[in-house]
Amino acid sequence: MTPATLAPAAGPAAIPGGAGHGSHSAAAAGAVFRVALIGAPNVGKSALFNRLTHSYVTVSNFPGTSVEVIRARGRFAGVSAEVLDTPGLYSLLPTSDEERVTQRIVLSGEADVLVHVVDAKNLSRMLPLTLQLTELGRPLVLALNMMDEADRLEVQIDHRLLQQRLGFPVVPIVAISGRGVAELEQAVAQARNAPAARMPAYTNGVGQAINRTRAALTGVYPVDAEAIVALAIQGDAEALARLVAGERDAARVESLLAAAGGKLDGPAVYRVAYERRRVADELLVDAFSTPQAARSRWSDRLGRVLSRPVTGVPILALVLYLGLYKFVGQFGAGTLVDLIESRLFERHINPWFESVFAAVPWTWLTQLFVGDYGVLTLGLRYAVAIILPVVGSFFVFFSILEDTGYFPRLALLVDRGFKRIGLSGRAVIPMVLGFACDTMAVMVTRTLETRRERVLATLLLALAIPCSAQLGVMLALLSGSGLALAVWSLTLLATFMLVGAITARLLPGDPPSFHMELPPLRLPRVGNVLTKTYTRMHWYFVEVLPLFVLASVLLWLGDITGALPVVIDALTPVVGLLGLPAETASVFLLGFFRRDYGAAGLFDLSQQGLLDPIQITTAAVTLTLFVPCVAAFLMMIKERGWKTALGMLLFITPFAFGTGYLVNLIMRGVMS
Repeated sequence: MTPATLAPAAGPAAIPGGAGHGSHSAAAAGAVFRVALIGAPNVGKSALFNRLTHSYVTVSNFPGTSVEVIRARGRFAGVSAEVLDTPGLYSLLPTSDEERVTQRIVLSGEADVLVHVVDAKNLSRMLPLTLQLTELGRPLVLALNMMDEADRLEVQIDHRLLQQRLGFPVVPIVAISGRGVAELEQAVAQARNAPAARMPAYTNGVGQAINRTRAALTGVYPVDAEAIVALAIQGDAEALARLVAGERDAARVESLLAAAGGKLDGPAVYRVAYERRRVADELLVDAFSTPQAARSRWSDRLGRVLSRPVTGVPILALVLYLGLYKFVGQFGAGTLVDLIESRLFERHINPWFESVFAAVPWTWLTQLFVGDYGVLTLGLRYAVAIILPVVGSFFVFFSILEDTGYFPRLALLVDRGFKRIGLSGRAVIPMVLGFACDTMAVMVTRTLETRRERVLATLLLALAIPCSAQLGVMLALLSGSGLALAVWSLTLLATFMLVGAITARLLPGDPPSFHMELPPLRLPRVGNVLTKTYTRMHWYFVEVLPLFVLASVLLWLGDITGALPVVIDALTPVVGLLGLPAETASVFLLGFFRRDYGAAGLFDLSQQGLLDPIQITTAAVTLTLFVPCVAAFLMMIKERGWKTALGMLLFITPFAFGTGYLVNLIMRGVMS
């Protein structure tokens, strides 16, 4: 077999129906120079982004973190540029919203240079996307990331031979350590003004179908029309819309595509993909090889152990026990909260605030800052003394797991169980993030492939996944009673599985599919863990503190106007049905502003001795299942639409109180 070689690109005049490279003259003349990082999930795009821009964003070892396109400034051989960290994708033919975002970026032509980041040891599987990117007619650089892992597995890559065949730079790097990044920066700077490689000569009618359709086009497009035609032949609606917009004759364009597709040997979507696979294999002859039997190291063996149900489930239980219960629940929400809230705020800070405002003659103003709903004595105390220690300890735990590469193995582990509730293992991403912040997790549900999965995941997040602050407070609250903790945990698990299974059968749509890249298992790096923890705490605290202040102000307004007692009086009979004292009505009202705000209020009532063990369990179950906080609800409206979000709210509220009623009834019946 003769290895394929990509030919240098022709000039703009030789590219009918395409932009050629004329669009780069603007960049050369002083316009913003943009570099887009493209690649599959888990290949290290975000780690490389941090190296190139010397800034930090949340770097995850699982797909879905880069839901939004992240932009920052970097320098390439002394030239300033804007670097784009795009959502992960496996092909320019998208199957999810995040892949569609990346497709739009590359088809818009806004990036002057594309950097395709690949996992070096899996190069043979990722090179077809490289070939797709060559069809765009844009300067391209191939970054072979994770070369340390490839070396460890004795994977042989002749990057110089591959570069010769491709016709554009191929640079081996290790983004996490910085190895090869300087060479990559130099290659990007040089590629900016270099001709792009052309697409290979696809056979079996594919190349002819694409080129004939492209030659018949007269419009001018942001990128070479080859890429758009190839996608349109495979049935991509957005590519078709771009062609129609460029030609202004929909019937003619559809006729051209129909004729092209009809000449292919088999369905177009498979034939085009097959040709890319064939050419990629030819390009890698003598340039890429893997040993017949890769060496098995501790990380490989451990990875298999973590992914198999027999061993993975007990390990998951141990991780949750040590991380969530012992570290977050007992240490964060117990030891740290007691230290800051009881010893610092109650003994020193709050009395000092009260003494400062004692001289203020206006009672209403004093109550705004140091009253029952005071901004300082309630809002600041809840945010700093109760919520911050819990969130901080959770993010330390979360960052350690994330840095090891455990989460992708967790996705494989839960995939079969998630399929029973209409989700795939990919949904573990927003579910795990939900334990950090439901607002952020709802946003990340857009990474799921179908609307059915996104709606189902959003409902389960709003109903049965407590955020880190709420979770930590609940664990601290229930840790004194094994029975209470067991009832709370089993109720949440049963709700998650039951509601998920029923909803999955009611929502129309096909069962989800699941595929993902597995990054290597690594020992966590202290610097990475601390940086991730700090960044997340900063983000969370900046978001939370203003909301706590706002909630305090609204509660104060409701108190002085008399509206708050009316609402609490209306809620009192409802909580009475659950066997709860009237004081818990205000807790549920607090929970609407923020879940963690309500949890902190419940913690206060428990500390005052106003709740017995059954009441604590009932209130904890109801409050956890209760409506999501305002921020999460607004995100639900943004992501799913107001009708769907309102429908979820109307379902969750009676379901939560109904479940709380049953828990109280059953526990009192059993324990009486």
